[in-house]
Amino acid sequence: MEILREMGCNAIRMSHNPPAPELLELTDKMGFLVMDEIFDSWERKKTPHDFHLIFQDWSEPDTRAFIRRDRNCPSVISWSFGNEVGEQYTGEAGAAVAHRLYDFVKEEDPTRPTILAMNFAKPFMELPVVPDMIGLNYQGEGIRQDPMFEGTDRIRTAPQYDAFHKKFPEKVIVSTETASAFSSRGIYLFPVTNALSAPVRNGSGGDSKIHQVSSYELHAVDFGSSADKVFKSVESHPFVAGEFVWTGWDYLGEPTPYYEARSSYTGIIDLAGFKKDRFYLYQSFWRPDFPMVHILPHWNWVNRIGKITPVHVFTSGDEVELFLNDKSLGKKKKAKYEYRLRWDDVVYEPGKLKAVAYKNGKKWAQEEIKTTGDAALLIAEADRKEIKADGKDLSFVTVKIADENGLPIPDAENLIQFSIVGPGEIVATDNGNPADMRAFSSFERNAFSGLCLVIVKGKDGESGIIQLTMESEDIQQHTIQIQTR
Repeated sequence: MEILREMGCNAIRMSHNPPAPELLELTDKMGFLVMDEIFDSWERKKTPHDFHLIFQDWSEPDTRAFIRRDRNCPSVISWSFGNEVGEQYTGEAGAAVAHRLYDFVKEEDPTRPTILAMNFAKPFMELPVVPDMIGLNYQGEGIRQDPMFEGTDRIRTAPQYDAFHKKFPEKVIVSTETASAFSSRGIYLFPVTNALSAPVRNGSGGDSKIHQVSSYELHAVDFGSSADKVFKSVESHPFVAGEFVWTGWDYLGEPTPYYEARSSYTGIIDLAGFKKDRFYLYQSFWRPDFPMVHILPHWNWVNRIGKITPVHVFTSGDEVELFLNDKSLGKKKKAKYEYRLRWDDVVYEPGKLKAVAYKNGKKWAQEEIKTTGDAALLIAEADRKEIKADGKDLSFVTVKIADENGLPIPDAENLIQFSIVGPGEIVATDNGNPADMRAFSSFERNAFSGLCLVIVKGKDGESGIIQLTMESEDIQQHTIQIQTR
């Protein structure tokens, strides 16, 4: 939640079931707005064993219990009572089911507006008439609008914001699900597409051999869109209240496009809690008053000397000058509905990339990245160095592989072993790699794009100093201390 807030996120849509009460306690305390949601299916099934089997008996008591439990949470601003339900396809019969649920919600809480997340229903259909607000999944940007889908039997939907606004001018429109953009943190694949948004295919944003998607942040699931395309669509339709992005974090399951993997690729943040480049793209747009500039890709390309290696920059400024080894590669200024600045003809040479951002003609922010040396150091940073000795409180320790000068190595994959001494335990390790099948409980883990995570807890009732040691072949051993009380 703290990471999402740092990015500029101010609202969370729950998907697609009542959230843990502890989560709503945090949204209340931290000031997030919440779209609270129940039901991913109604009478019509999505899978053989989903909620449709008990919908007739349990939809009313579950809906009422859901509203009664959460209606005193000030962070909840709307009730969503269905996501991409099959009743979108059944006209008046589907609308009748929606009316029944709508009435339950309004009887329990008449003060908040209702919404349905619709990925198929159109303005002329019966279902959108029912809820107080219009919720569109992917339809705002259009679904499968890329020319490669012309003539196929896949569902293709033209952009729908204007059509819904014309039909329902009195209803707020929210993009309940957008993007479903893909990337693997720190993985950059070539060539780089010139498109604003593109599907993933081998040789175009994806590599099925290594099960990774390029982090140039220009690719999305076939029915989705890049962040840039969504920004343009929402910003050019000022009557749209905003967007909810699928998804904030990577999650186990739905490992599209590579089902040999363990987790999704759609997160802005990876499974280990490490920020992808997309984090900074959202931050640049959602926090326009926060001085920031971010360069991609990394600058460790032994096999690309003399080859074109595009450089993209995200910034909350309006203009950037890029330097390679202190030589200016020119200034570029954002055009309207442009959310990144691209230097697509940069020829790689080792050294230093520097981006200087300007806003209204004044220096705004600066970042530089450097080619690193060989792996020599392990650097560990604990999010908290003091935790409760209750067997529950956790410290999240980020481990970076660095060269002898302390520069993090962005493409390091070294195997790291972890051990612990004192009144504590290693709970899990991870690295954010969606294709890494090693068990979370393992005490060793390869770094992925230079980073690894180890989670530590104290033993219940035993205060003292925990010593967490990490080691890797040919790299200096490192130990970090965590106090339990």
